Amino acid sequence: MSEEWRRLDPRTLLAGAAVLCGVAGGAALPAVAGLSSGGSLGQAFVWGLSGVVLLVLVGTVGDWVRLRRTRYRVGPERVDLHTGLLLLKHRSLARERIRSVDLTANPLQRVLGLVKVRIGTGENSVGGESTLELDLVTRAEGERLRRELLGRTAVAGEPDHDGVLAALDPRWIRYAPVSFLAPALGGAAAGGVLQVSDWFGAQAEVVDWIGDRFRDTSLTWTIVDLVLLATAAGTVGALGLWIEMWWNYRLEREPGGTLRVRRGLFTARSVTLEERRLRGIELVEPLGVRLFGAARVDAVATGLAEDDEDKHGDLKNLLPAAPRERAERVAALVLREPEPPTGAPLAAHPRAARARRLRRAAWSVLGPAALLAALGPLLTPVLLYVAAGWALVLGPVAVLLALDAYRALGHGVSGGFLVARSGTVRRTTVALQRSGVIGWTVRQSYFQRRAGLLTLTATTAAGAGAYTVHDAGEGQGLAFAAEAVPGLLAPFLEPVHTPVHTPEARPTAR
Repeated sequence: MSEEWRRLDPRTLLAGAAVLCGVAGGAALPAVAGLSSGGSLGQAFVWGLSGVVLLVLVGTVGDWVRLRRTRYRVGPERVDLHTGLLLLKHRSLARERIRSVDLTANPLQRVLGLVKVRIGTGENSVGGESTLELDLVTRAEGERLRRELLGRTAVAGEPDHDGVLAALDPRWIRYAPVSFLAPALGGAAAGGVLQVSDWFGAQAEVVDWIGDRFRDTSLTWTIVDLVLLATAAGTVGALGLWIEMWWNYRLEREPGGTLRVRRGLFTARSVTLEERRLRGIELVEPLGVRLFGAARVDAVATGLAEDDEDKHGDLKNLLPAAPRERAERVAALVLREPEPPTGAPLAAHPRAARARRLRRAAWSVLGPAALLAALGPLLTPVLLYVAAGWALVLGPVAVLLALDAYRALGHGVSGGFLVARSGTVRRTTVALQRSGVIGWTVRQSYFQRRAGLLTLTATTAAGAGAYTVHDAGEGQGLAFAAEAVPGLLAPFLEPVHTPVHTPEARPTAR
């Protein structure tokens, strides 16, 4: 194994200069438009071009200094990275602590054959001290580093699940428009049009043009039409974003016990996860996706939290929204289980939990309605109609969501996993290794004590760090905690001979 010092690829300068040209050019357009409004267009263009050239030159010089001052080395025991000019930085990671080597490349970097390599130890630290980033190296060098640093000897007798666990099915794209991302992108598109028009001093003209289109339309239908247009734009954006994120998707298990997710159309991503870091999976069902019978699979693993230098909120995604049966099969393969733990029957929660959700729904609707009704006589009678419409429209919706939230509640034990389910707008079913639970938190508010309920939180070093069982019966919840992790809660429990009556177990909601 060579221990020689290596440098980043010189084509980093070309990639950086191209990005700076795009950024500087985009920033120069509104500046040139503003300068030309009060003077000569030619003079404004010269000033804008000079600023672009200056910015690109300064940035390229900075990249050249970084290129010359950055070097890395892979030794038999450690990986070292030296960088910096005025402020020298020396980072070193022990090889036995390295848990991930992720590769990413945007379209320009892919054309140049370059990738960014992110080496992580799976630890949470301030300032990104547990990660090393090589920006940029050749793709061949990135693959070599990944194989060398994550090379594990396959364990004899290991179950034969190596190979492709899941691959892209283009039909899954039908779930993109029903996600919450579509309306968000529609709103962003509308805001973007107004912002760009404001840069060029034409926002008033754009607003007047839209008003002229709906001059003969009532206010109600104008609002409906604009909402539909924004929704259509958001749908197109959601479809495009899904294609960019999940094209060429493959989930593979590599020899030696590592999971690898590869995906991306323009920006290629390769995320590697060691199975010994895996503590379970989470089945995520946003409301729109769930109505179409689909779910997403996320990993519950140590060391996937975001750090300060690089926000990788999607590292835990193992499978995009897909039919629930397919998602559960993938979850079982990932966990090396014959059957998915998330499909096990779960114990229902007491009816008092349903009453709590119905009361919350009533307060969330009647509270604002009462406030509007009280302000109506003081300000304008229109508020009285708004209050009535608020209660009549949102009241039934709130009740339906409350009942759905109660039906979602459930918990149970399936083999080596404890399973908990909750949520309605975003329903999650987590299957957590019982051996990965390091503590229990039992909470009980005044109203929960009166209703005979409590909330249990399983503490773990993986994923979100805590997973909650909401509003379980007192005896039911404590018995579940004692069964899931024997001995952990036992010193704090006293036997009670009064039988606990709870609803019958029911299968996982579909």
